[in-house]
Amino acid sequence: MYRIAPSILSADFARLGEEVRAVIDAGADWIHFDVMDNHYVPNLTFGPMVCRALKPHVGDTPIDVHLMVEPVDEMITAFADAGADIITFHPEASRHVDRSLSLIRERGIKAGLVLNPATPVYLLENVLDKIDVILLMSVNPGFGGQKFIPSVLNKVRQCKFLCDMYAEESGRRIMIEVDGGVNAENIGDIAVLGADTFVAGSAVFGQKDYAAAIAALRAQLPQE
Repeated sequence: MYRIAPSILSADFARLGEEVRAVIDAGADWIHFDVMDNHYVPNLTFGPMVCRALKPHVGDTPIDVHLMVEPVDEMITAFADAGADIITFHPEASRHVDRSLSLIRERGIKAGLVLNPATPVYLLENVLDKIDVILLMSVNPGFGGQKFIPSVLNKVRQCKFLCDMYAEESGRRIMIEVDGGVNAENIGDIAVLGADTFVAGSAVFGQKDYAAAIAALRAQLPQE
């Protein structure tokens, strides 16, 4: 199963609730929520109050919160209270990664780690039992609209190998999500290597017809 997760970072902030409802009606599987603190990354976006305000607009569609903040634990608690369904964070932003992952899972929320383009995959190995999703950044975090970094394709392959080995041992599948510069030209190549969840900002919200944009992305995916 593949999931398309439009990022509200590229939406029209003046009518955010309407935008979220529109992409869900157009076929979005998740709503991706980029949280930036102007500290861990050089930009400032949304807080938990915005997440709480959007919750009534999403229905059963999961809110996928990507924390680009430092430190992370207080924001994990705040976004859990605000209605997040998935919370991912960067290992560099936590003093105790295992503890931060446990804090998410204790709230009944799916947890994940985010790897920047230069962050090595081996950091995942000792916490796979606490991870539901691996988010691979295919741009450097902080701004939307950047171009896809091709070297991340090899990291997708590495994560797929690691997750397949873990699934054989545990019987549990970990999702592999890719964020940054994903579009109809490259989504197929990313999926073939093992990714199953795709964050799309301008590739969806930057288009006039959201349903057509999401359909164009799905059309490039291998048959499910």
